Amino acid sequence: MKSTSLEIIEILKKAGHQAMWAGGCVRDMLLGIEPKDFDIVTSAKPDEIEDLLEHTIPVGKKFGVILAIKNGHHFEIATFRSDSGYSDGRRPDAVTFTSAKEDAMRRDFTINAMFYDPTTDKILDYVGGQKDLEDKLIRFIGDPEKRIQEDHLRVLRAVRFKNCYDMQYHPETYQAIKKNVHLIQNISNERIGAELNKMIMDKTSPSQSFEELFEIGALELLIPELCKLKGLAQPLEYHHEGDVWDHCKMALDSLTNEDADPHPLPEEPASLELKWATLLHDIGKYDTFSTDGDRIRYDKHSEVGAEIAKKILKRLSFSKKSIDKVCWLIEHHMMVVPLFEMTDERKRHWFLHPWFPDLLELYRADALGITPIDLSAYEGLKILYKSEIAKLKLMPKQLIGGEEIMKILNIKQGKEVGEILLAIRQKQLAKEINTKKEARDYVLTFKAFS
Repeated sequence: MKSTSLEIIEILKKAGHQAMWAGGCVRDMLLGIEPKDFDIVTSAKPDEIEDLLEHTIPVGKKFGVILAIKNGHHFEIATFRSDSGYSDGRRPDAVTFTSAKEDAMRRDFTINAMFYDPTTDKILDYVGGQKDLEDKLIRFIGDPEKRIQEDHLRVLRAVRFKNCYDMQYHPETYQAIKKNVHLIQNISNERIGAELNKMIMDKTSPSQSFEELFEIGALELLIPELCKLKGLAQPLEYHHEGDVWDHCKMALDSLTNEDADPHPLPEEPASLELKWATLLHDIGKYDTFSTDGDRIRYDKHSEVGAEIAKKILKRLSFSKKSIDKVCWLIEHHMMVVPLFEMTDERKRHWFLHPWFPDLLELYRADALGITPIDLSAYEGLKILYKSEIAKLKLMPKQLIGGEEIMKILNIKQGKEVGEILLAIRQKQLAKEINTKKEARDYVLTFKAFS
């Protein structure tokens, strides 16, 4: 991708235009981080960009933005511009094509407004971004309140950049964020969800962003259900780490923090769904809090929590598939230990579930969020799981597929198909189904219920 973006810059420069990398990729390179994207800015007008490059899409042409596709990679190419008016709190009402300096002045933070010409190895910094990077400062360019009024999402972006890059706020920036935090209520659910996803996928300490959202009053506006965990008591005989909020934060950070305990992280990075399930796994404890009996209890908090999580994720415009997975993990996060007492057939039922590996890692994170840490049950179950999965891999090939099941029963793709496939695999293991015909005959037993 990097070399291809350089090719585009050279094409634009050979035609007599200025062309450089801009924004986040420049910031990340200066921080020693490999950029994920290489956005390009240029003096070329949108029509000129389209004429010079072979495959383009006018995704935001009226704002001076053209999407270029080259060598299978996508690049946003933006003409230098200045903006005027943001009546919707997101997009400029009008743009004027202008110079690199004026383009830098319209951007959000100083650390995001630097340009770099890879053909000359020169940085163009009109706003003091390099100095703020050295001082680890998040600073709005120009008038902080004006920047926030232009795009209300900048309140959340400030929180994310500050915490994900372990930086500090310039005092004027912080005061403007606190004063205008209420404006985030005007942001679309999709944009809020996308920004929170970036925070939770932070590779160092994602809980810091959520803690700060709480401190500035943003979390109460976005996920008030999470705020109820702050100060919520836990049974002291099991939890020395603090309240339920502290526990959930520690559990979330354990998915990324190699220093959290002496046990190595899982081989695969935690998925977005696993991270949300971990943050929300005890979201039902407020509604189920009880001091009946011998200690503090939260009976059925897993089931209640799954329902609460469903409402939260729907509000944040998550996909149905992601919501189903997060809620399944939350609903079943307390059944991991009882697996030891189950029959071999029931163990296999759980081990064969495609989301079981994440359920196991949620249990691990839950244990790491407790002081004192006890991973003995997790380690024992992981050994058992790996042993059983190794045996299951020796199974005969699948006898029947989902499409054939849907055809036989005249049903659409859905949860029922997966349950039938899982049941057939169980019966294969028990030697009750051995041929394709037997598998089809078994599917027909569901005919009366379809």
